[in-house]
Amino acid sequence: MAETRVLVEFGMGTSLRRQDYTEAAKRAIKDALWHNSVNVAELFDFPKSAMRIRAEIGVQNPDAIDHDALSAVFPYGTAEIHVTKGGLDIDKPGTGHTVIANAAIIVSFDMEPTDD
Repeated sequence: MAETRVLVEFGMGTSLRRQDYTEAAKRAIKDALWHNSVNVAELFDFPKSAMRIRAEIGVQNPDAIDHDALSAVFPYGTAEIHVTKGGLDIDKPGTGHTVIANAAIIVSFDMEPTDD
């Protein structure tokens, strides 16, 4: 079977005070997921567990991300987390910075091609 992409959603999340890259990334994922109500699994008559989810996350410090914590955000399907340098760190007067994370959530299923 061929993996077929059926949905892409985008989100943004922040950590305003704690400089927590994982929390900003979790909020970006939730922004992408929770603002949409797409019943794509049911549309193709697949169980939700058949969803293959690829989460592309951009933050300025990719090594600070807890991949397991991000995978736990997804209520079903198999999640693959990929983190790259991106997002923004915005300096704050005095000390620290605000962390901004970006997320792209790609949902795919194994599907057989048709001859049509």
